[in-house]
Amino acid sequence: MAKQKILYICGSLNQTTQMHQISKELPEYDAYFAPYYPDGYGYIVFVTNAGLLDMTILGGQAKQRTLNYLSKNNLNIDANGSQHDYHLIYTCSDLLIQKNIRDKKIILVQEGMTDPENFVYYLVKNFKLPRWIASTSVTGLSYAYDKFCVASEGYKELFINKGVNPDKLEITGIPNFDNCKEFLDNDFTYHNFVLVATSDMRETYKYENRKKFIKKAYEIADGRQLIFKLHPNEDYKRSAAEIEKYAPGSIVLQKEKIEPMIANCDVLITRYSTVVYVGLVLGKEVHSDFDINVLKRLLPIQNGGRSALNIAHIGRRLLAETEKEKVYSFYNKPYKNVTLKERFKIRKKLVKVKH
Repeated sequence: MAKQKILYICGSLNQTTQMHQISKELPEYDAYFAPYYPDGYGYIVFVTNAGLLDMTILGGQAKQRTLNYLSKNNLNIDANGSQHDYHLIYTCSDLLIQKNIRDKKIILVQEGMTDPENFVYYLVKNFKLPRWIASTSVTGLSYAYDKFCVASEGYKELFINKGVNPDKLEITGIPNFDNCKEFLDNDFTYHNFVLVATSDMRETYKYENRKKFIKKAYEIADGRQLIFKLHPNEDYKRSAAEIEKYAPGSIVLQKEKIEPMIANCDVLITRYSTVVYVGLVLGKEVHSDFDINVLKRLLPIQNGGRSALNIAHIGRRLLAETEKEKVYSFYNKPYKNVTLKERFKIRKKLVKVKH
């Protein structure tokens, strides 16, 4: 009997690695992976092909990093989710709900921190504008999924306050941020420094006073070694030149993993980045544009790396419920359309489903 098939829709490298972890907990199903794609959104297909969305997970470096990761790990790639009739979909974002998955069972998985609820958020929510305009601040507001796996009780409350149905929310924790203590065992060279995690706000057409941000970090460091970890999407040359000008003597890194840096630093400075949670879990002095007390309430649960397993269990449950629906639907057909032999087979299936 052929295995049921699951499609994992990826995005950034963080989202992609989370999807891979979930798939490992579901070995009894055939797994296929897709980079984030805009099926059913013709205007977005046009601007994506024109390279205007290369700073997002739909194109550019983010999409290429995902494809490289999938190829390196010998995972089945279905670029547009069109190769098979999938039984279940895991997706990293509901800013777009692709046309070819709208009739499927869908599980949305929280990636990390969501953007603040600014003017654009309320504009999109109240006037039903395209969700992607407001970025991750409107995560969960498609309502097109069957289950939404979130990081913590705090995030469950946050999404409920935004209008998400509580019955669709599952507190599972999120892979990559559920076992932060593991980052303490590392071989990163530096210790006892001030770490600055920058964002790609300018690359995604948002305003940022980078000069002010760098100067603030320089003041907080107060003579201590400063290390800037640039966002992968950032223009390295531009950012490095700005840092050298306003915080001379700083070390600038971009490709290295940030978690070991956080583990070894004394102070972590961010704006809007999920890595702030790693710093809080590890007891670092943290500076963020978000209220630190609010961040502590939202902190992803630390379950020793079991979030992927928790999320996989949700998938198994959905698939089992789907099978029940099919069997009961078939069994409840008018008797005139079902032979005695067929009824006997259906009863056997029902007994299996019930147990």
